[in-house]
Amino acid sequence: MARIHILSATDRPNSNALKVSRYSERFLSEKATTEIFSLRDFPIEDIVGGKYNNKPESVEQFNDKFLDADGFVFVIPEYNGGFPGILKLFYDYLPFPKAFNKAPICLIGEAAGAFGALRPVEQFSQLLIYRQAHIFPERMFIQRVNDTFDEENGLLSEKMQKLWEKQLKGFPDFVEKVSTELVKA
Repeated sequence: MARIHILSATDRPNSNALKVSRYSERFLSEKATTEIFSLRDFPIEDIVGGKYNNKPESVEQFNDKFLDADGFVFVIPEYNGGFPGILKLFYDYLPFPKAFNKAPICLIGEAAGAFGALRPVEQFSQLLIYRQAHIFPERMFIQRVNDTFDEENGLLSEKMQKLWEKQLKGFPDFVEKVSTELVKA
């Protein structure tokens, strides 16, 4: 069974990204071993002032634990037309170039606006492509999250809910396929 780590990509208290992450885990855990990580727990206080050449142990421990998985789901909110700065800081402190190299990645955007975090997901995709990740082609964009998403029942639109469930149920198979192909190579 694949190990999939889900990242709530913000440090905002009581965030929609964390709520969406918890809901996503319900489906992913049917076919994978899962764990949710939140950037609220990223030890930002240990890297104030930029310690890129001398990563604190707390940062390495957080990153190592997160990276110990077969696949990754990023739940990315939209803040001011982009993804949260804490996500870029987290990304910058990951081991380069090996973090996400050939790793299967699933992307979910959520936003209060009409585009469901399309911009930040696209922006973050570019960083993942740079690291040579395998991005799962089925992405989800949850628009007007405060009005369309319920923590217990998911999306109010039956059509959108079916698309989301298809994404979440299909990603563990994608992780297995990518892992199998890498073993063959």
